[in-house]
Amino acid sequence: MSRGICPRVNSFDSVRILALVIFAVNAIEADKHSCYEVRAAFQQRYIGPLHLVPEKPYKDADLQICKHQGPSCCNKKMEECYQAAVKRETLQKIESYTYELGNMLSSQLDAFQDMFQYLLSFSQGHLSSLLEGTYSSLSRQALPHVNQLFSSLSLYLRGANISVEMTIHKFFNNIFPLVYTRLINPGIGGSVTTSSTMGDCLRMIRQDVKPFGNYPVTMAQELAEVLEAGRQLSLALDKGLEVINATEHANLSRDCVKGLAKMVYCSHCRGLTLIKPCAGYCLNVMRGCLASTAELDQPWRIYISSLKKLTLVMAGHHSLELAMLGVRGHVNEALLYAQTHGPLITATVDKVCGLSTREPPSMWSMRPEVTTSSTTLTSPSPSASSSSHILPVERLAKFAHLQSPFPLKPSKVNNPNLRTLSREFLGQLQRYKSFFNTLPEMLCEGEYIVDDSTCWGGNGVVESYIGIIVRNGLHAQRQNPEVKVRSMDPTIAEFKKRLEHFNQETQEKFPNLNEIEVWEELGSGEEQGSTADCDDEDGCQSSGDGDEQNYDINGQTSDGGQPEGDNTQEGPPKPPAVKVVGGSPPTSWQQPWCLALLFAELFLKWLLI
Repeated sequence: MSRGICPRVNSFDSVRILALVIFAVNAIEADKHSCYEVRAAFQQRYIGPLHLVPEKPYKDADLQICKHQGPSCCNKKMEECYQAAVKRETLQKIESYTYELGNMLSSQLDAFQDMFQYLLSFSQGHLSSLLEGTYSSLSRQALPHVNQLFSSLSLYLRGANISVEMTIHKFFNNIFPLVYTRLINPGIGGSVTTSSTMGDCLRMIRQDVKPFGNYPVTMAQELAEVLEAGRQLSLALDKGLEVINATEHANLSRDCVKGLAKMVYCSHCRGLTLIKPCAGYCLNVMRGCLASTAELDQPWRIYISSLKKLTLVMAGHHSLELAMLGVRGHVNEALLYAQTHGPLITATVDKVCGLSTREPPSMWSMRPEVTTSSTTLTSPSPSASSSSHILPVERLAKFAHLQSPFPLKPSKVNNPNLRTLSREFLGQLQRYKSFFNTLPEMLCEGEYIVDDSTCWGGNGVVESYIGIIVRNGLHAQRQNPEVKVRSMDPTIAEFKKRLEHFNQETQEKFPNLNEIEVWEELGSGEEQGSTADCDDEDGCQSSGDGDEQNYDINGQTSDGGQPEGDNTQEGPPKPPAVKVVGGSPPTSWQQPWCLALLFAELFLKWLLI
């Protein structure tokens, strides 16, 4: 029975089975000591020509980096290819991290410049509408000076070496002859404008005569403070981009490249293409390679802090927005002052310029009716208005943006205002405060290291790295066991000096910058009294004393709706009402009946709520 179950094995079959086993063992051993995996990795990573990789490992005495007593799948030519490849890969990884930071700075620079241009455009249209609607007798000649004023301010915000004070005083110098001949003495316009001598004289004596009072000085001071912060912020963002570009193109030293090749590719020479470097080993290599870059850490932290505080100076409490919105009010106050003090200005001009330009007394009754209110003028009635008071459609198109309310606070339909844009910018800056100090860690946290029981230690497979782990910085690399650091990279050293100089320059221009607490003012949350879902009923847009009121342009109100009453009635466009920064309150609000109406309106709103 047992013979049927276990038949006898032929001796010839036994020999055949033994031969097959021996052949399989030899094949496994041959594959184990082949360089097939090394050739595959060499080809997949585009390290170099495939014919450089040997078929089987052998001893090569010419190896300089990946030295090994046993057989190796590497040779000197492969070491050179490994160095070129690891240098290229490391620079690409550095660029991938710096690109994100550079792109953030670049996009924020563009966003701030776009916001600056929008504010300038709005303020220019605001002022132009005032001149067109209220001071039409001089608007045509004054508008080129308005364009020149805002063009100069735009160049200043982009970094041009222009004085804001001189620009504003030049504007008032240029419009003084027009004001003198069109508003103060409208009867002598033809005789004076033909004489360049009289116009030059008026421009020269404007700051001494002070026909506009102190309004030009006040306007210049307010704009200079906030515009200087915006200009310095633009220059700072440009400087940051320079530093980032220098970091991207920094040269890796020869010792650094050798250390990188040993860390990344020397394990391939032993057929270990999947093992990763130990974490401590990688940190030592990367900190040695980026020792010069780490020296940027201290000035970079100061630079980031300055960026935050410059942003607050510019955007905190809507400083820049209110200053730009107040341009119209200052100019209006200045023109009212000149009209009110016309006789005194005329007498002074006659004495200084030496020309008899006094108009006949009968012409004083022909002047436009003017109130002494700081913010209002008596507008001509619709029946008395001429065609020159009505803005043509072509000009209204230039001021189409005035149909939407000035974006002082966020709303559901408006784009983010300057304060919201600044808050988002501050939140992004916080992530990059220690960028240059943490760059080695970011590089090692990528594909270089993994959590495993064994790792590559430079000379072999180990359970953990036993070498001392050095700190960041040039001085600490003296103890680095993996990379020799001889001196600081000259390119990085140059940009470090430039960054330190810029930080010092910023501190000199803004000596009180260190006293500003950024997160107290802008914070990371929503602005008090204004949220993304805030409605007019909540008091976020135009409620409370002194807030901006809706205005009428081309048949629409500032909130985009239609005005009440007959929309087909023609009349002169009403310029936007503006809260005058630094101006005096309207005299009309000092009347008791106005106060009574105000309280009645507030009581009615309370009942409706």
